[in-house]
Amino acid sequence: MRSRHLDIADDLRQQITADRILPGERLPSEAALADRYRVSTVTLRRALAVLQREGLIEKIHGKGNFVRRPPRKIMYIGGWGVLDPWTAAEPDSRVTIRSTALQAQAHLAALLKVPTGSPIVEFTCLSREGEPPHGLARVYMPHDLVPPGALDDASTFREAATRFAFLGPPPTAVRETVSAGLPTPDEASVLRIGIASVVLSITRIATDSAGRVIEATLLTFPGDRVDAVFTTHNVIDERQSKG
Repeated sequence: MRSRHLDIADDLRQQITADRILPGERLPSEAALADRYRVSTVTLRRALAVLQREGLIEKIHGKGNFVRRPPRKIMYIGGWGVLDPWTAAEPDSRVTIRSTALQAQAHLAALLKVPTGSPIVEFTCLSREGEPPHGLARVYMPHDLVPPGALDDASTFREAATRFAFLGPPPTAVRETVSAGLPTPDEASVLRIGIASVVLSITRIATDSAGRVIEATLLTFPGDRVDAVFTTHNVIDERQSKG
């Protein structure tokens, strides 16, 4: 027998797709919806959870459940790792930056190629357009490479952080590893997406001319809010060039 919460989810979904409940509109309270469908609040919340996983609605703490606005996609320009300048310059686009001094443990020590326990700095950059965030970047740098004043006033890096560009000196080489998967619980919470949503994850390692890692960046984008574009120029087959 079909579960009642699925029938409720179907009815609400149909109302949303038919624009009877508009994007950005607040749904009736959970108690009111439970009364309307003559079910318990537990059953009603299971129905809402279905729509949240599908990305149709989002629950904002202390405010209620809202129909999500169709996200406008941004463009991530791979290779040198920045957001499309036009996107970053949008008047509704803004970034919040938080810096934290810490010690490199296991995974971070390996990314930065430094001994475990080495002093490093983490910059957490959350970029948003309007209300929903469209990207999260965690930038890690060896403490001795952090530009002067960065820990006192992260706003000096606002322009670079808005584009998810490099916060320190320009690197000599950049390596990016791209994968798609599910967000961590922390990423889902920060980006305000369901735990079953697909995210695009990019690990960006920047090195100087001596091969030292000067920045390691973990970028996370909701899969429905970003297009990644990677362009290769002047590719030469080394085997042919040596022939």
